[in-house]
Amino acid sequence: MEKYLVVNGPNLNLLGKREPGIYGTDSLQSLMERMKRLAEKHRVSVGFFQSNHEGALIDRLHAAEEEGYAGIIFNPGALTHYSYALRDAISSISVPVIEVHISNIHAREEFRHRSVTAAVSRGQIAGLGLYGYELALMAFLGAREGEE
Repeated sequence: MEKYLVVNGPNLNLLGKREPGIYGTDSLQSLMERMKRLAEKHRVSVGFFQSNHEGALIDRLHAAEEEGYAGIIFNPGALTHYSYALRDAISSISVPVIEVHISNIHAREEFRHRSVTAAVSRGQIAGLGLYGYELALMAFLGAREGEE
């Protein structure tokens, strides 16, 4: 069974509690349940990882390649804007990454407009809430069908 990995960075463990006007009221657990249901519907599996630590995120990206994941849905959180280490980790693996942001980073503070990780990702989805994660999985599945 093909498998995909959802990776969330700093502060995303506080989904539903942290700034609900920006990030919504659904929890990280709720996101995981939504993604599991979507994956089951399409006969794929999905794994999850969240860390507030840059090094742990890098280690998880590296391990995903060894574990045979077909794609990674990644919300690097604030690390998006300055972590060249995460950028290098993404570019060092062959597993495609789609960057996801719950809020529209381009409509927020100026420092959030730049993503150093987007250039090495297959694509970026921003501003569509948790639905962006589902769209990322659908993009991977659509790309897979287009290759067959």
